[in-house]
Amino acid sequence: MNGIKYLFTGVWFFLASQVSAQGTAAPEAPGVLPAKPAAEVSPDYIIGPGDALQVYVWRNPELTSSVPVRPDGKISTPLVEDMVAVGKTPSQLARDIEKVLAEFVRSPQVNIIVTQPVSTFSQIKIIGQVKNPTALAYREGMTVLDAVLAVGGLADFAAGNRAKVIRIENGKSREIKIRLDDVVNKGKLTSNIKLQAGDVLVVPESRF
Repeated sequence: MNGIKYLFTGVWFFLASQVSAQGTAAPEAPGVLPAKPAAEVSPDYIIGPGDALQVYVWRNPELTSSVPVRPDGKISTPLVEDMVAVGKTPSQLARDIEKVLAEFVRSPQVNIIVTQPVSTFSQIKIIGQVKNPTALAYREGMTVLDAVLAVGGLADFAAGNRAKVIRIENGKSREIKIRLDDVVNKGKLTSNIKLQAGDVLVVPESRF
């Protein structure tokens, strides 16, 4: 029995020395995962539906919140309801929120952090006269030419120079004309614009 007692005593001293050497930091609570760092996005990143945002209001923790961008393109935070977020950069959205908060808070300072960028899971759609009309996973920096090549190119009866991109900006639909035939077949890259999450590229049929 004394041998077992001494064994347990030795083990206890060993564990105590290890804890002392590693410091006294408290362990994480069971079942709580460490917070993931915010995803890195460029300053001109355009916010899209499905993005997760952290709205930080300096010196006003009660107004700071984490919110998703709803399918209608809007967010709601304390004191700010139904603010259009889609089509704006984080800094543009921050300034718009500051304007609303200025009615309640003196000189508000807002910072927007995109913690889950839409580019990781959103889509763009290519419809009409292309080889394989489909939806594609969006990635930041994707161009019209990237999208067309990904669906196999233009179909035989495509009116590429009458193509258009339909985009939602500030809650409103906007059409951007694209001379797609010039881009694909002539290498003229003037119309090779960058796409945004949620864009729809429409390629009509030729008129006879």
